[in-house]
Amino acid sequence: MFAFGPARIRTLADLDPFALPIDLLFPGRDVEMLRPLQTVLAPHHVDFDTGSILLGVHSHLLQTAGLNILIDTCIGEHKPRPRRADWHQRAASGYLERLASAGLRAEDIDIVLCTHLHADHVGWNTKLVDGRWVPTFPRARYLIGRAEFDLWREQEESAPGTHNHGSFIDSVQPVVDAGQAEFVDDGFAVAGGLDLVALPGHTRGQLGLCLCHQDRRAIFCADAIHTPVQVFHPDWASRFCSDPQAAIATRHTLLDQAASRDDLLVPAHLRHYSGMRIRGDASGSYRPEFVA
Repeated sequence: MFAFGPARIRTLADLDPFALPIDLLFPGRDVEMLRPLQTVLAPHHVDFDTGSILLGVHSHLLQTAGLNILIDTCIGEHKPRPRRADWHQRAASGYLERLASAGLRAEDIDIVLCTHLHADHVGWNTKLVDGRWVPTFPRARYLIGRAEFDLWREQEESAPGTHNHGSFIDSVQPVVDAGQAEFVDDGFAVAGGLDLVALPGHTRGQLGLCLCHQDRRAIFCADAIHTPVQVFHPDWASRFCSDPQAAIATRHTLLDQAASRDDLLVPAHLRHYSGMRIRGDASGSYRPEFVA
């Protein structure tokens, strides 16, 4: 846990590490291209022996302004994900127990922010009860980007159950049916000092959360940055970005602003550290300064 002004921020792991071969996440790239950065990236972010990028799949629990806010809900349990063995029909993951270790029950969550609707960000939105998917957090408002929801609803209507590991039907629609979804846009004020910001590119409607305290900002930047590798190589777009050029532009903007303002960036999949500050130089290169 770490403090940012009056806010308290804690990481709740669901799957760590989540290892992806580098050429799966970054097509056409080879781990040897990162060898000069080995002392920074190993062992937490790159496994040079296996040629893998190491990610974490976790939520961020933000406690501020009397609210318990859960940012993204990971993979979940009992979800049919046959294309990914490490996600498929999981059980006893310990995720809710880790929430309890933070002193909270599922009923204590006030807001769930879905930065985007990929399957590894919405899984714990719901749980299986008597054969039905019901909201895991029964008192929460689930904030979902309007453009993001419209995109995946269109995909679901065009080819039911075939997109995004089928997660729309088991992890998104049940929240809407329960009346707990609230559709929001860029600039939406979650609370005082908490505003949503558009981060398009990874998905069309991806949103981040800006936490402001006096003149300091922490940006929960979702999958606009998957790994510190992209701080050194911001033009490396992931295979899973729907609009790679938009994703690159968004990332450059984030890095420029963070370097000039000393913002704290909190990516969705950063392992081992809470976040990172960005340092730049006259050549336009960036490097991360990790925050424990």
